[in-house]
Amino acid sequence: EHFKQELKEYMDYYNHERIKSRLSGMSPVKYRERAQLTA
Repeated sequence: EHFKQELKEYMDYYNHERIKSRLSGMSPVKYRERAQLTA
């Protein structure tokens, strides 16, 4: 159970907080949201 919680927290960080320079300095979620707004 502890592993599942840690994995969930890491996945949340990876998708919502991690900044990528190749995504214009945005997190993956923010980049996708922006791409949907401009499409």
